[in-house]
Amino acid sequence: MRFLSFSLLSSALVLSLGSSSGYAQTPPIAATAAPVSDFSIAVPATANAGLEKAMLPAEAGKASLPDAPRPQASSSTTPAPQASASPAAGPQQTKRILFIIPNFRSVSADVKLPPTTSKEKFKIFLDDSFDYSAFVEVAILSGLAEYKKSEPAFHSGAPGYARYYWHSFADNTDGNLMTEFLVPMASREDPRYYTLGHGGFLHRSVYSVSRLIITRDNHGNATPNFSEIVGNGAAAGVSNLYYPSPDRTWTKTGQRWALQVGIDGLSNLVKEFWPNINAAVFHDKY
Repeated sequence: MRFLSFSLLSSALVLSLGSSSGYAQTPPIAATAAPVSDFSIAVPATANAGLEKAMLPAEAGKASLPDAPRPQASSSTTPAPQASASPAAGPQQTKRILFIIPNFRSVSADVKLPPTTSKEKFKIFLDDSFDYSAFVEVAILSGLAEYKKSEPAFHSGAPGYARYYWHSFADNTDGNLMTEFLVPMASREDPRYYTLGHGGFLHRSVYSVSRLIITRDNHGNATPNFSEIVGNGAAAGVSNLYYPSPDRTWTKTGQRWALQVGIDGLSNLVKEFWPNINAAVFHDKY
């Protein structure tokens, strides 16, 4: 509009100057009218466009906004849950038998466990060797050995019992080290005792003793029990380092090997029936 007023004023000024000077006037008005006409047409078009935009419905404004993000299905698959221990329904194993016998590697019947790691094997060895119940068990075995005078070189009395005790404790420790940690780690075996828990007395007894020669590998498959046989043999050989020279013969070493395997067989038999005894006799007190 400012340009339109300026054009009209310019035209009036030209006419007044022309009339006062006496010159013949050419039609400059037509020349100046052209831009006015052109501009007057463009202005309403711009204004109309602005009015049209202002009068658009609110929905049109909303349509110009970006859509809210929609949740998308994740392309990554949910990782499979790790294997975990399944609960047992029947009588349960305890960590100790009557508080005096270590029972840390016994597994209750029908319980499925993931494979043992090297760290778990080492923990089983530590629990079976240095739990307070292990010291009580060694004390009982040492007293029986002294009573039978199994090692005459140890003599009797308090000094003799002390010799029996630390030799028995060393036998127990290096035996556990070999059968529960070192050999199972090398052979990839599971050193735990899996309770059968079903069937008659004879069936379960045979099963428990057979675990001396048959065990499970880390995948749960049956495998020869190298941990028991080779492990106890290696422990018997190590014991020659601290037994008196008369006890370092092949015969004495073999006797200690067989004795330890026999003790483990009796231990398996007790472990197999302990949950039932604890439930029926002691009402799960121990």
